[in-house]
Parts: sequence; structure tokens; C-alpha cells
Amino acid sequence: GIVVLGLNRSHAKNALNKSLLKMMSKAVDALKSDKKVRTVIFRSEVPGIFCAGADLKERAKMHSSEVGSFVSKARATINEMANLPVPTIAAIDGTALGGGLELALACDIRVAASSAKMGLVETKLAIIPGAGGTQRLPRTIGVSLAKELIFSARIVDGEEAKSIGLISHVVEQNEAGDAAYRRALALATEFLPQGPVAMRVAKLAINQGMEVDLVTGLAIEEACYAQTIPTKDRIEGLLAFKEKRPPRYKGE
Repeated sequence: GIVVLGLNRSHAKNALNKSLLKMMSKAVDALKSDKKVRTVIFRSEVPGIFCAGADLKERAKMHSSEVGSFVSKARATINEMANLPVPTIAAIDGTALGGGLELALACDIRVAASSAKMGLVETKLAIIPGAGGTQRLPRTIGVSLAKELIFSARIVDGEEAKSIGLISHVVEQNEAGDAAYRRALALATEFLPQGPVAMRVAKLAINQGMEVDLVTGLAIEEACYAQTIPTKDRIEGLLAFKEKRPPRYKGE
């Protein structure tokens, strides 16, 4: 079904420290092989905040020799999220800065409240985005605009984020402060009836195909399609269509 991973470091605005990264990595690792998982939603349990980025108080105490390995761990953890075989949705109901936005960029789909604030602000600190931001942002909104946002460390709201293609859906925030999460749940519910094997290989085909030329991409699509042909779900889909009933997919 739908799995929700909620960030909850309220005293630190969900800032990413060593401990939180370790917990995130462990949670993502458990989801990789769980065939019952169909969609994962990343959200915050802290009102007004998605994730404020790296924990700068912890960073200030690090020796310069430790910083590189911490950033590598953050990058690896976010890559693990990006490589989850099922659809992932970031529900951004509050501020997502630096590593927080990089976390959201690693998700397949982003939904945000109009009041949410997003930006890769690392250049203000004389560093650069180090957990995928310099690579995923231009792939999402285009090279020139990504450079502009990173060079200026600009923060955009949900409406502007939607207009530049940073997010897929923008919603007005509600009194509970979870409008983006509710929209993400509605999206995830739309995904549930589809064939689980098909969803996994569709994601694989798109992700791999986007990194290569069209001819190679079409070959990847062919190989991925071939994985669906021998499945029981494919036969069930045809049978359900013939019998005019909803299919009962088992991911086999």
C-alpha cells in the first residue's frame, strides 16, 4: 500500500544531521525489498517546515576533514531514495531549503502548498549543493534557470515553483497545515490500482531512458516491457478487461 515517511526533528526544523540520515537510510533500505509497498510519500510532521537542510550547528562542530564524508553520506542516502523502485512523492507543506529541497528533488513527484518556501541556498554559505542539487535541479527545470536559482540562492514560493516546473501541483494551505500531504495521498491513491510490476518497470524505463539518447532509450523501454509479458498480472489485466471487472493484481 502507501507508506508515509515523516520527518520529525521539530527542535531543529528537520535539519539533516548524522542521526537523521542514518534513520532515513535504514527506513529506505527496508522499503527496497518490501513487495507490499506501492508508493512512498515523504512529508514533515513539523508544522511549517519540510526540511531546513543540513544541520549547520552540527556542521560547525565538524573538523574540515569530516565534512566531505558527511556530505557523501547525505548524497548516498538521497540517491537511495531516488532509486526506490516504486513511485515517490514529496509533500512540501513548509520550508524546503538546501538539502531539504535536494531530498524533494530525488522524489518522482513534488506537491507543495502555495505558502511553502523552496531554494538551494548553499552559495550564501560559500559552498554548493552537494546532495544532488546541481544535477537534479537542471534536469527538472532546465539548465539556465537552475543556474540562476543556485547562483542567486533565491527562495521561491509554491506558486512560482509550479510556474517553473519545480513542482507538479500547488495547493492552498489549509488550517491543519497539511494540504500538500493530502494532495500527495490523493495522487498515491490514483497509483494504487495499477499493476505493481508495471509501475516498477515504468519508473525504471523512464529513469534510465532520460540519461541516454532516444535510440538507446527505446531499447531500454523494450527490455522493460519484456519484463511484464510473462507476469500473472498481465494475464489478470486482460481477463479483468474481458469480464468487465476491476483487476486484482498481486505483483506477480
